Amino acid sequence: MDESKMQYSQYRSGMLTNGIERSAHRALLYSTGLDTDDLHKPLVAIVNSFTEMVPGHIHLRELADHVKQGVLQAGGIPREFNTIALCDGICQGHRGMSYPLPSRENIADSIEMMIEAHHFDAMVMLPGCDKIVPGMLMAAARVDIPTVFVPGGPMMAGKYKDIDVITLTDMREFIGKVQTGKMQLEELLEIEKRALPTYGTCAMLGTANSMGCLTEILGFTLPYCSTTLAVSAEKRRIAKQSGKRIVEMIAEDLTARKILTREAFLNGISATMAMGASTNTVLHLMSIANEAGVKLNLTDFDAISRNVPYICNVKPSGKYPLSVVHDNGGVPAVLKAIESKLEKNHLTITGETMLENIRETPLVENDVIFPLYQPKNEEGGIAILYGSLAPDGAVVKKSGVKPSMYRFTGRARVFHSMEDASYAVSNDQIKEGDVIVIRYEGPKGGPGMREMHMTTSLLVGRGMDESCALVTDGRFSGSTRGPCIGHISPEAAAGGPIAAVEDGDRIIIDIPNRRLDLDVPPEVIKERLAKVKHIVKPRTPALAKYAALVTSADKGAVLKVPNE
Repeated sequence: MDESKMQYSQYRSGMLTNGIERSAHRALLYSTGLDTDDLHKPLVAIVNSFTEMVPGHIHLRELADHVKQGVLQAGGIPREFNTIALCDGICQGHRGMSYPLPSRENIADSIEMMIEAHHFDAMVMLPGCDKIVPGMLMAAARVDIPTVFVPGGPMMAGKYKDIDVITLTDMREFIGKVQTGKMQLEELLEIEKRALPTYGTCAMLGTANSMGCLTEILGFTLPYCSTTLAVSAEKRRIAKQSGKRIVEMIAEDLTARKILTREAFLNGISATMAMGASTNTVLHLMSIANEAGVKLNLTDFDAISRNVPYICNVKPSGKYPLSVVHDNGGVPAVLKAIESKLEKNHLTITGETMLENIRETPLVENDVIFPLYQPKNEEGGIAILYGSLAPDGAVVKKSGVKPSMYRFTGRARVFHSMEDASYAVSNDQIKEGDVIVIRYEGPKGGPGMREMHMTTSLLVGRGMDESCALVTDGRFSGSTRGPCIGHISPEAAAGGPIAAVEDGDRIIIDIPNRRLDLDVPPEVIKERLAKVKHIVKPRTPALAKYAALVTSADKGAVLKVPNE
């Protein structure tokens, strides 16, 4: 018997096809429509997250077809499978909003299982919204094969009468305006139908677009891909080019971990600070670094925040939708603006370093991308706070806080859920000088670390963002702005000081000095914590498993197997 006839593939996927003992395996592959010639070609996974439920994903089935065209033209065999995709903006109620962050781990696990079980040679990822992007990046770090990302892209911003730019941020804040008589309900109902005029990820720099941009910043997309509109022909051309590029990367053995170095993560943080991106990028970058075996902690974020200024005038902290950034050069233009702040040895999927990629990129200096010498803010968009209320750290989007609230001292008003806090705001129970404390909303206590966006949007919409503040062990939407501090660690469920806060306690916020303090003597805090009766919220089987394994926000809310 001539065994050489049984050697079909020189690639990783040869595990499925090579040798007489793989006869049944080949039969299964033939049954899917492959022929003998196909068995000699590299097998490329098209990792999709299409769903009809989410506007940032509803077009991904069609976009995947363009990727496949590129793979086929370059000599590869594309095979598509899907992951789940939850929309933070749609998920509501205590149970609904508890699932998006845990879904990140589910997505990473499901991709790992499919890639490793079927021995794919490479993969092209098609994410859209908030947790899908980091889940896919975590999976890329785990399986370490050639990987290209094609994020779905932002939607167009809405318009209504004399309101030129409407994003999801505005929709949430309009609710507070209706409650205070600044807008009519009938007008709000009309705006709903015009606010989000196309499919795609929400038009501002929320978590979805922050993470989409990070795929490009980290080096996993072709230039300009992340900010290209979802509805554009340009997006489809880039998708096809990405399919061609992934086949080339197999030959080059350019795998994910060769890109996901510490230099890449530091550049990711730098660009995050420059753009005024979502605070959720802190959670996700740390979780991706954990999978890549790269050391990263909160001190890295704070050090870079003090060195890299905030320069992008993008909603929710600025004026423009993300499409305007694309029109002004996209992510490459932002990177060019902060070129002097970037790490040099950062390889990307082009086969060149980031700095080589932007070598010919023109410098843009205007009111969309501010010059480095005259930024929107001298410091980066995110700040890390420490203090007696957050011994292990807390996160605030400084770019979304008005300067008058950089320092604030107020009275604690304690709540155990976002719904209770939102009810108090809506019914005029929160007064000037109050600091809303929402606890037992952390990764373990929630469980799932829900977004507190209902409460924050009400505060801003009602014009209370210069007289009240909010602190929580939960997190925020990427669309959040205002004096809102989240990710407090340790969380209440883990015995953190936030569990000891009582109504009327003084809370001191000092963003310039990176402090968040509970103005209560340490011995009193210790005494209160010894007596506290922790709240345990209802849990489904999936959430109970998550709560049992999840670590704190300052570690990225990654899962840790006991005794690991």
